[in-house]
Amino acid sequence: MDLIYPRHCIGCKKPLKNTATIENIACAGCWANIKKNRPPFCACCGRYIDWKTSRSKVCNSCLKKELHFDRAFSACIYEGLVKELIHRFKYRSQDHLSPVLSFLLIDFIKEFNLPPLEYFDMLMPIPLHKNKLREREFNQSALIAQNLSKAFGMDVSTDNLMRVRDTNTQTELPPEKRFLNVLDSFSVREPAKIKDKMILLVDDVLTSGATCSEAAKALKSNGARTVFVLTIAS
Repeated sequence: MDLIYPRHCIGCKKPLKNTATIENIACAGCWANIKKNRPPFCACCGRYIDWKTSRSKVCNSCLKKELHFDRAFSACIYEGLVKELIHRFKYRSQDHLSPVLSFLLIDFIKEFNLPPLEYFDMLMPIPLHKNKLREREFNQSALIAQNLSKAFGMDVSTDNLMRVRDTNTQTELPPEKRFLNVLDSFSVREPAKIKDKMILLVDDVLTSGATCSEAAKALKSNGARTVFVLTIAS
């Protein structure tokens, strides 16, 4: 198999034959170079913030936005190997990468106990519109949520939060237009099931926060008490 389909590291592109690998997709060196998010965290988006030089425990970017979720956390910085893995997972239908990416989140939660899962009633993945789901054939956020559920024994709700508008891809838009792009794009099928609940939204990447914020707005307007966000990278 190595003669016909030689394996190469997704990060550095070097051959993986006769070297230590992570699930036969990346070399140990590239995996070790993944940049993890470390405290102190912004009290809103969860990215690193130097509280000694900041006037607030919220980063400057979050101070300029109205975000409807209560707090967010991301395991990694969105660059290098992590960025390449997420792109392959999300846009090239490589759903076999789900366990590897989920491991980064599981490791982050175990290291920092963030978010504290014992306080949440359910995991809820960011849904895809039916058109995108038909095109992609799977919801990457739902796969991640299911892996977290297996690791921590949490309930997952995959059909209550719905995407009711087929929006443009956020990556093609400047930050200032992303909030308008997802405006009123989510709804809740059964509000009674989330009334007074603490919900942990799961997605792959947090960039502007627009998508998760709009989903949180829909959940809170339908009775959810608290909405946190957890992503692989930001």
